[in-house]
Amino acid sequence: MMTKKKWAVASSLALSSMLVLAACGDEEEKDTSTNEEGSTTEEGAEEGTNVGANLGTDTTNSEDAIEGGTLKVALVAESPFQGIFSWTLYEDGYDADLMEYTTNAIFETDGDFLATDEGIASMSVDEEAKVVTIKIREGVKWSDGEPLKIEDLILPYEIIGHADYTGVRYDADFKNIVGAEEYHDGKAETISGIKKVDETTMTIEVKEVSPAIASIGAGIWGYAEPSHIIKDIPVAELVENDAVRVNPVTLGPFKINKIVPGESVEYVKNEHYWKGEPKIDGIVAKVVSSSSAAVALQNGEYDMAIGFGATQYDQIENLENIEILAREELYYSYLGFKLGKFDTTAKEVVMDPNAKMADKQLRQAMGYALNIEEVSDVYYYGLRSRANSFIPPVFKSYYNPDLPGFTYDPDKAIELLDAAGYVDTDGDGIREDKDGNPFEIKLATMAGDDIAEQITQYWLQNWADVGLNVTLTTGRSIEFNAFYDKVQADDPEIDIFMGAWGTGTNPSPMGTYSKDAQFNFSRYATDESQELLVAIDSPEAFDADFRAEKLNAWEELMAEEAPVIPMVNRLELTPVNKRVKNFSIDYTTDLGLEDLELTAEEPIK
Repeated sequence: MMTKKKWAVASSLALSSMLVLAACGDEEEKDTSTNEEGSTTEEGAEEGTNVGANLGTDTTNSEDAIEGGTLKVALVAESPFQGIFSWTLYEDGYDADLMEYTTNAIFETDGDFLATDEGIASMSVDEEAKVVTIKIREGVKWSDGEPLKIEDLILPYEIIGHADYTGVRYDADFKNIVGAEEYHDGKAETISGIKKVDETTMTIEVKEVSPAIASIGAGIWGYAEPSHIIKDIPVAELVENDAVRVNPVTLGPFKINKIVPGESVEYVKNEHYWKGEPKIDGIVAKVVSSSSAAVALQNGEYDMAIGFGATQYDQIENLENIEILAREELYYSYLGFKLGKFDTTAKEVVMDPNAKMADKQLRQAMGYALNIEEVSDVYYYGLRSRANSFIPPVFKSYYNPDLPGFTYDPDKAIELLDAAGYVDTDGDGIREDKDGNPFEIKLATMAGDDIAEQITQYWLQNWADVGLNVTLTTGRSIEFNAFYDKVQADDPEIDIFMGAWGTGTNPSPMGTYSKDAQFNFSRYATDESQELLVAIDSPEAFDADFRAEKLNAWEELMAEEAPVIPMVNRLELTPVNKRVKNFSIDYTTDLGLEDLELTAEEPIK
């Protein structure tokens, strides 16, 4: 059976029941001019060019390899990484990308992102008893030589479920574990549904068995934590502890040797790696701004770039020292509307019927006003497309290409705004609210490079074209980490926001849109939505047709209510220096980082 290697799928299994925060700062806009027909074109760009169809997923280098060597990686980012190197604690995609080289993933998955028995752990499900049995293979060691124990698989549940846990993974999925809520509320000292059977086996009793379990969801956690290092560290102190920030112990092909906080990570090979010692000596990953990445690749400063923006494709397409790999990404960007708050005491979403964005016709109009099609077709070289769904197209069994989505239709937007009572009463071209008062909508968006800022202004103009006065929260785009801090805290200065999700390998939207999901940033939760979300992950959903039916029904509800509007799907680009051999980003590749080789002492210029 083909298996997906964890390093090649940046964060894809990181939050299978929830989702990885992903920067969308590369959703940029090129400088444009108006042609005679009134549409916009990019100087030098060929409209409709689809380069993605011509890009592969595997390197083609067949030269003889040198012995050892160091892979040089550029992490393209406009902000420092947080440096929380724990799968139970981290919160942004940059840290997840850096952890892929040391990953503590215990499961491997197949082409449908379902767990196989080929990883560190295997899993079986007794549907009648509602018990999941997880067994680890013998002989696996941590990077410090300590044997992997079944306690290392139990510990993450005890961390996430703890009352002092500061992360975001205690959610509806996690509560599917019997005894999780009692443990979290301090009514029990352990999670009653989790038991150690023997030195290599544990069982998890769940309230409901669902197909999400096979996708490492419905409460099942996909990563181990080194209990011999962190079991005695108070949960409230873990996120700042050296065991997480400075010298984390890992199970992956490489281990961390040195960290320059926010800037770089140096790795050396893990001689204890269970699949065998890697062929290269180590890796150095450094944060590189998007404005510098292409030149750095051209100059042979790096072997590859992670998170390389599609709008810069023209800067690398003709470079002779690299080849460009691409694949459909487990990702969508979105426009979200603030419709309430998250009650931190009750730990659930509370909608506000008087929220500024409470009118669904207003929300729908704002979706129809965005000319995403033009941006995607012209400025992204065929590497972006308008998203019609919360399920990325890579999920072949559940993605519905027939959902209409919010295509660009300014006339429809104007019609909806007029019908909702948002009209221009004073003739200045800007609509007032339903009571005739000035109406301003505050947008929060992530800071990026110059092109990202231009595209933000483009969206503002799209809305101005239908009479809406949309301005930026804080007066400018917001740095990545501060952006999500404000969004998660329900900052009153945010009415709408643009974010992105890396969806993980579980197509269920429960982790981001259920009533008790902290990641439900729009704060939309209704009985109808919750019932459909529960059905999507119910025992009946083992029937793929039933699950697809409920997913479609939920998506139709979300399109009608429009609390969140999907914006863009994308192809993920990975430029790779031609000295790199045996490297693949295919989801079903048999190649892992332990197989990667180099055919020259330094990157080719």
